[in-house]
Amino acid sequence: MAAAAAAAPGALGTLQAGRARLVAACCARLGPGWRLPGSAPRRGYSSEVKTEDELRVRYLEEENRGIVVLGINRAYAKNTFSKSLVKMLSKAVDALKSDKKVRTIIVRSEVPGIFCAGADLKERVKMNPSEVGPFVSKIRAVIDEIANLPVPTIAAIDGLALGGGLELALACDIRVAASSAKMGLVETKLAIIPGGGGTQRLPRAIGMSLAKELIFSARVLDGQEAKAVGLISHVLEQNQEGDAAYRKALDLAREFLPQGPVAVRVAKLAINQGMEVSALMLEFMLEEITIPTKDRLEGLLAFKEKRPPRYKGE
Repeated sequence: MAAAAAAAPGALGTLQAGRARLVAACCARLGPGWRLPGSAPRRGYSSEVKTEDELRVRYLEEENRGIVVLGINRAYAKNTFSKSLVKMLSKAVDALKSDKKVRTIIVRSEVPGIFCAGADLKERVKMNPSEVGPFVSKIRAVIDEIANLPVPTIAAIDGLALGGGLELALACDIRVAASSAKMGLVETKLAIIPGGGGTQRLPRAIGMSLAKELIFSARVLDGQEAKAVGLISHVLEQNQEGDAAYRKALDLAREFLPQGPVAVRVAKLAINQGMEVSALMLEFMLEEITIPTKDRLEGLLAFKEKRPPRYKGE
């Protein structure tokens, strides 16, 4: 009997081993530097991101410290995805996901009246047929990278968001838009389908039946219509500066800053991954990541001392 017990671990041991593997995997998804108590620390990474003409990366300071703004700036091409822009986005996202000082990321346009008009079709026309597939895959990959960022992401839609531009916004956790903004998955007009996650993320945002209706018809919605169907969380009247959605995104990001950094990352992971395993079990296992953190102890101490907590993301 002892030999049998040694040869086959008990159900409790199996559960604990499986739980440890899942929590370790979740730590990896939270980004470099997150680890289980007692495990070896991972190497640090630089948070520097160079500012490029077509993509401006800004680390905000003072009361906005921890907020990073990705500003698309291809005015001459309606902020469409070009080879160079996709490469810049991928490079920026790769740096941001490794930076524990980053708390929230806002994706916006630096061009008035435009968020992103999808793929650069003028550039695509010049591609060889063999180049098109790999390029579309790169667009899909960078959108997925944004969706998988470990911190909250907000899309500030102050203008046109069509095709891949709306798919970029759908990859963000939260979407806010000006009432004058226009958005839609219009690919069926070109005899193709949304290829940057739109067929999956739009139904999750607004429901399967309505998503089918919008994709089949290539319908374009304004901000008020988008809010009515649940595509965006907030709609604002556009201001003279043309950045009403961006200002609302900043307000939301500021609301996130005082909260525990580890808890926010883990909460995002729990919500995103909840469909893949038992939701309650996942929540229980992910909560264990926050228990040994210094931030949790600081939160309790601040509550006891009746003061704002001073979280350090540890």
